[in-house]
Amino acid sequence: MTCPRCGGPVAAGQEYCLECGVRMPVRRLGPAPGEERSVRRHVLGLLAVAVAGGAAAVALTWEGSGAEAVITATGGSVTMTPPAPDVGRYAGWPRDRDGWTIVLASIPKAKGGRETALARAQQAQARGLPRIGIVDSGAVASLHPGYWIVFTGVYDSQAEATSNLLGARAVVRNASPRRFSS
Repeated sequence: MTCPRCGGPVAAGQEYCLECGVRMPVRRLGPAPGEERSVRRHVLGLLAVAVAGGAAAVALTWEGSGAEAVITATGGSVTMTPPAPDVGRYAGWPRDRDGWTIVLASIPKAKGGRETALARAQQAQARGLPRIGIVDSGAVASLHPGYWIVFTGVYDSQAEATSNLLGARAVVRNASPRRFSS
């Protein structure tokens, strides 16, 4: 490379000519003017791919306008009692009765708790425990609501319930006596 003014030798990247001191022309950084179009082409191509990907994602997850309707309730509140479990052969806690029992399982109502409670009651009955019952904990004042309680026996005192605890623990290790009050 040579100096445009004096023709002296100039090294690549040299800013001034060592012979005449003239500043060398500035070299352009970045793409040459002709290459700008190819950058636009790449950006437009990527944009097209993004739009196509978004459209494909919407198409794959689209559920249409099926029969499901959104219902919005406004105003006050309604207290609803959950349906009683299909206890059939299982006793519930006697009405207006305070007493003791042996709790075999306390199962949250959420996530299919009723079916689990029925299965536990069937297992306890199959293993010979007497008077198996299932109760909604919200119906018993002394219990925390939101559970299905599987129990065995109705006793007048804690001592009576505790005396039957050994048999219950042979079936369910963590069985425990509990006071129920209506």
